[in-house]
Amino acid sequence: MQTLPKERRYETLSYLPPLSDAQIAKQIQYMIDQGFIPGVEFSESSAPEQHYWTLWKLPLFNAGSVNEVLNEVKACRSEYSSNFIRVVGFDNVKQCQVLSFIVHKPTASRY
Repeated sequence: MQTLPKERRYETLSYLPPLSDAQIAKQIQYMIDQGFIPGVEFSESSAPEQHYWTLWKLPLFNAGSVNEVLNEVKACRSEYSSNFIRVVGFDNVKQCQVLSFIVHKPTASRY
């Protein structure tokens, strides 16, 4: 049995090894298939008490493909490479965020 290195755990998929681009695409495809509205958020800190992250543009209400969401993730990553970036899924029926996962961590880990 292998243990993970000691580091801060963030959200839903944080106990897994870092997701590859193909795995991120599958998660986003699942989000779109479920009818959730994807959005991209970023934050300088990953402190658990920080509940509100900054929204990158507006949620992608008409996102029909994974590439649209990935292009926004890449644009956010290029502008805010020193921040944590996550993809969130909003449920328009429940009017809340139903899932989120980190897609980018800064190289210098800040707690």
